Amino acid sequence: MEKGVVFDIKRFAVNDGPGIRTAVFLKGCPLRCQWCHNPEGLCKEIEQSTKSVKVDGVAYAMPYNIGYEISAEDLAKEIVKDRIFMEESGGGVTFSGGEPMLQHQFLQKVLEKLHRKGIHTAVDTSGLTAWENLESIIPFTSLFLYDLKCIDEEKHRRFTGVSNGIILDNLRKLSERRIPVQIRIPVIPTFNYNDEEMNSILSFIGSLKNVERVDLLPYHTIAQSKYERLGISNPLFEEKSLKNEDLQSYFTQFQERGVKVSIGG
Repeated sequence: MEKGVVFDIKRFAVNDGPGIRTAVFLKGCPLRCQWCHNPEGLCKEIEQSTKSVKVDGVAYAMPYNIGYEISAEDLAKEIVKDRIFMEESGGGVTFSGGEPMLQHQFLQKVLEKLHRKGIHTAVDTSGLTAWENLESIIPFTSLFLYDLKCIDEEKHRRFTGVSNGIILDNLRKLSERRIPVQIRIPVIPTFNYNDEEMNSILSFIGSLKNVERVDLLPYHTIAQSKYERLGISNPLFEEKSLKNEDLQSYFTQFQERGVKVSIGG
């Protein structure tokens, strides 16, 4: 029986694709983005951590597991419980992470089961996987939410730990097949929050044939407590969160180029 490792399921998600969605977060990621807001999803294995719990005014450190194993069949059953909200809102399920393609065989099994039930499926991916892996889930995936961080390979490697060669190639192949894609751009200080990087990204998007819309995602520091709890250093600790209005000029620039765009997803 195919099993995977999940670290969270969030219901009534509204920023992970169309309508009201159930967002499933699979553990493990091959990237090490300096701004990662889900550091608990980096390691593929189940991890142990502690959280502070107060009882009668006394704080205790309570151990807990980050992640758990689940079969494809059981996960599909759990997702189907939310079907009524999905259907009424035009929503569905979104698989995120981590990087869900790191568990592509498990992901494919779950997608197949949900596809047969007529549920809209989205996969939120960095695109860093073998093309064969992406190709195997295309028949069961309604929409790809595809992260596009920057075009310059050296800079991408410096801030994420990996090359973006495969990422861009896979996005081009999805374009050639006219597979629906929603581009998500995390806008990060010291990385791509500048005209040069945004112009490069916009030019690349202009060469694609399958982009339904672009989401500009402003950097935030909400995950700092997670880093502290996990004992992981945050390279962007001193950077301030960006506000929606900070991205207004880029929003206008994308609109003027005929791109359907939003700020914040």
